Amino acid sequence: MNNDPDLLREIPTGSQHRLVLLHGWGADADDLLSLGRELCQGIDKPVERVALRAPQLHPHGIGRQWYGLFPADWASVPDAVCHLQARLKALETPEIPLQATALLGFSQGGAMALASGCDLPLAGLICCSAYPHPNWMAPSKRPPVLLMHGRQDEVVPYSACEQLIRDLGLETSNIETTLVNFDGGHGIPGELIPRMQQALSSWFH
Repeated sequence: MNNDPDLLREIPTGSQHRLVLLHGWGADADDLLSLGRELCQGIDKPVERVALRAPQLHPHGIGRQWYGLFPADWASVPDAVCHLQARLKALETPEIPLQATALLGFSQGGAMALASGCDLPLAGLICCSAYPHPNWMAPSKRPPVLLMHGRQDEVVPYSACEQLIRDLGLETSNIETTLVNFDGGHGIPGELIPRMQQALSSWFH
């Protein structure tokens, strides 16, 4: 049973799948909940939504952070990843195991989704405007990954996505890795929602 107080949770009747949402730097748990709700409305089975709250206060006093980012506190990333993995494992129930759980992260949350989720037996990962942590290496066995990134992203440059493509072995790995790029900046445009729904439906099949 999960006892994590720092989350928002919506559990439709009969849910046998779960979507976990990881917000970006300076946001809070509620930031992606409406997106998660909209995504799940397009899936032909009930999906539990869980929005996790990052553990640290944002230095500007509003919102949260998974670790310090400006300047980047890379030394704290391993502990942050371990803590997040423990929270994800704590969500697991006999009705919804990790194998029936997908992870969606935006920006810093996308980086955390990759760093924590690639080492867990999840259904899949959606990483929007994400970036790799220094010296991160994708494991040879990992869930499928859907990357989404704006070509004009002014916060996390598109070059970060190109590095992730290399790290995940888009051309060489036999594990599903999909890139969807778009004309736009640091955000999740509404026109990407059908593509995310398609991925989730496939993973939850």
